[in-house]
This record gives sequence, structure tokens and C-alpha cells, in this order.
Amino acid sequence: MAAADGLKYKRLLLKLSGEALMGKGAYGIDMSVCDRLAADIAEAVEAGAQIAVVVGGGNIFRGLSGAAKGMDRATADYMGMLATVMNALAFQNALAHKKTPARVLSAIPMPTVCESYVRPKALSYIEKGHVVIFAAGTGNPFFTTDTAATLRAIEMNCDAVAKATQVDGVYSADPKKDPKATRYDRLTYAEVLAKDLKVMDGAAIALARDNALPVIVFSIEEPGNLLQALRGKARQTVITGEGT
Repeated sequence: MAAADGLKYKRLLLKLSGEALMGKGAYGIDMSVCDRLAADIAEAVEAGAQIAVVVGGGNIFRGLSGAAKGMDRATADYMGMLATVMNALAFQNALAHKKTPARVLSAIPMPTVCESYVRPKALSYIEKGHVVIFAAGTGNPFFTTDTAATLRAIEMNCDAVAKATQVDGVYSADPKKDPKATRYDRLTYAEVLAKDLKVMDGAAIALARDNALPVIVFSIEEPGNLLQALRGKARQTVITGEGT
């Protein structure tokens, strides 16, 4: 692994939505999209970055929507966690095609499928230059994968958690629907919560705030943008405890 010269964030947790993996499909996993995202991560690892990943499961099953249709919320959330394991295995496979070693660690034990999450083991893998993909959220219902990403970023001593989206930062409204939406370069945790900006859920932002973990929001749509974000050069929104 190369020396991490020129990287503002040397150890990063990347949060990917399940929807990011389905490409233009209505559901499921588009392996060409997985391969493109894996190429970005492989490039970042080659540059010396240490990368962990949390991927959602909304492309396969979303707990909240299941609960809205009459399913017990806890049961629906567990089904959502299993969906994240499927995505994590697909992503590990895509990274293997890029000759980038990756490990899937699940918060729900399933030893015939992947390893169980144990913090010292995860830290050891990251320090060896392996990409660690955290699956099954926190292992608990009622917590989103945004919260899981923030939690794992803190546990792994990451320099920041980066949420990869389809837009280049945080806006006051959906820029695809509201052309007058305001884009922010920097925000504080308090501003995100007070303005009810849909960056991450409130629990994730509060957890980041309480542990002084920077949150980066950037677009994953442009190839190579992850490395630019690691260098602090991407068009992005940075959320910290400090104002502009």
C-alpha cells in the first residue's frame, strides 16, 4: 500500500445507499455499478487510504416501508439488515475483481456466509490495508445504516464519515425538484439538526457531533471523486462543530 501523501483524510468510512447499487434498475444489484464504485475504492486504497464501507439495503428491502405496509417494525428492520449482507457480499466480489482485498463483517453472526463483527479484528484488517465492509447495520432494529456508519467510523478511529450521494453536497431542498435550493459548502451539526436537512438521520448526526466526527457529503456519480474527497478537493459539503 502506498504512503498516504496528500490525503486530508487517511482513514475514511464510506456510506453507500443500497439504491446506489441498483443503477437505473427499479431494484436489485447492478454489478456494473458495483464495479465502478469498487474501482474508485481500489484507486483510493492504492493512494494509501484506509477505507471502510457501510452499505444500505434499500435496493432490496427497506424496513420502514415494510413497517408502513403493516409488518412489525423490528421484523422489517431485521429483513433490511439481511439485505445489507447481500449487498456487502456483492461489493466484496466487485473489489476482488479489482484485486483489492476486502472483508465482510456482519453485526448479525452468520459464520457460513461472512465473519462476525469484532472491533479488534476489524481494526487489524484496516491496518493491513484491507477494505472492511460492515454489514447488518448495528445488529439492532430501529437504527438506520446512517447511524451504523457513524458508529463504525467512530469505532474504527476514522478521520471522517463520507456519505456518497447523487448530488454534490447538502442542499436546503432537493435540487432536482427545486431549482432555487441553496447549496452549502460547510455546516455545523447544530445547523443540520435545526434546519432538518436530510443528510443523515438525527441520531447519526448527534452521534457524530458528540464524538467530533466530521461528516462529508459528496457525489459518487463522477468516477474518481472518492479520491478527490479524500484529498479535500471534491465539490462537497463538510459538517463539523465549527461554523463557516
